[in-house]
Amino acid sequence: MSYRNKNNKFLYYLISHLRILIPSNYYQQKLPKKIDQLNSLEAEEYKKIIIRVNYYNQLEKVQKLSQNSEFLKNLKPKKGIKTYFFDLYEYSRYFNQNLKGQFLFGDITVIPKEPGLVKSRPIGKNNINSVILKWNKIRHFVFIKKDPYFFKKKKNQLVFRAKVHESQPHRIQFLEKYFSSTICNIGKVNKNNLNPKWTKNRMTINEQLQYKFILCLEGNDVASNLKWVMSSNSIAVMPKPKYETWFMEGTLIPDYHYIFIKDDYSNLEEKITFYTNNEDECEKIIKNAQEFVSQFKDKKKEDLISLLVLEKYFKKTHQNCL
Repeated sequence: MSYRNKNNKFLYYLISHLRILIPSNYYQQKLPKKIDQLNSLEAEEYKKIIIRVNYYNQLEKVQKLSQNSEFLKNLKPKKGIKTYFFDLYEYSRYFNQNLKGQFLFGDITVIPKEPGLVKSRPIGKNNINSVILKWNKIRHFVFIKKDPYFFKKKKNQLVFRAKVHESQPHRIQFLEKYFSSTICNIGKVNKNNLNPKWTKNRMTINEQLQYKFILCLEGNDVASNLKWVMSSNSIAVMPKPKYETWFMEGTLIPDYHYIFIKDDYSNLEEKITFYTNNEDECEKIIKNAQEFVSQFKDKKKEDLISLLVLEKYFKKTHQNCL
């Protein structure tokens, strides 16, 4: 496997462990100055950041958390949730460690009964209690720095390589329907009781970038490859997403940011044929997708938004942030 387009895990874990060595009191003194960066922005940038903060954290009414909430100071980098802890601590270290929260680590597909911090949530009107933070970013937030292939030079096929489990009927359905199709190069990369003919060798990101169309099917929650696909010169092909993360999948526009296919995949061949014959339309989608991705590449703004989301969470749960 090539790690050319992957995040550097060694550097990520090194920096994360070093952060823990410095007492949180040191960081807490810096919080007011960090938050005050918002006021130095131009009006348009200020507006964009506030929109994103309120998208991730939609809490309006102040409500207290239940007794089973956890203190920040009691959270530890346990096995299975290390990246979640490190991604939380990157910003929670700036706050009083006696603050409490509902921390729902993992692939969350349900809405908590009280305000909780999550990586993922169902898209919809009733997800107010799901407050999104940028978690497990070492795996999910991978972007292509420079796609080595121009769209017009890529293969006129749809590619897909991923693990497919028996608990994922939507992925199984796609393989059943299109595994033998000439417009597709698709397969699962894990071994299980599903059709062994579907098992194919893994492909690196660079190998997948040689195709014009890349399938982005949700797994346990979101499609983890969507971010790097939308930052490339290929086009994401997918149904309308059911879940969202910090990437704000719920704001993506069908046939504007990605090629939309129906939930039953019945119009796949029609859509691929159309876009294969209309490269100008493809170039528009690629441009729109890359512009959408660009908002997540400014580290300083990402830091500020993360702090503001947390600050709002603590305030809306009737806690003093300072």
